[in-house]
Amino acid sequence: MSEELVCALDDLVVDRAKRVVVGQIPVALVLDSTGTVHAIGDTCTHGDISLSEGFVEDGTLECWAHGSQFELTSGKPLSLPAFEPVPVFSVAVRDGNIFIDPTTPKVI
Repeated sequence: MSEELVCALDDLVVDRAKRVVVGQIPVALVLDSTGTVHAIGDTCTHGDISLSEGFVEDGTLECWAHGSQFELTSGKPLSLPAFEPVPVFSVAVRDGNIFIDPTTPKVI
């Protein structure tokens, strides 16, 4: 496992996505209303659009361009036009900092 520091927890706003790039991997971080931090691939599988510019609602991140919604916990698309999932990464929060392992997407 190769955890990398990506930002401070204080950098996140509840139910808003924040784009970070780890190595060359774009990742969308989301702090949900329960206090859980999610890390999913930041590129929509339908249109090569940054998901972090979209909307967080009911455990999903919605692509602003065409409306595909991706589940934060699994990366699965819940609406068309996307039909391929985005990767989901393990998150650790320690001492007010967020770490992810971009080398090993979670399989759900």
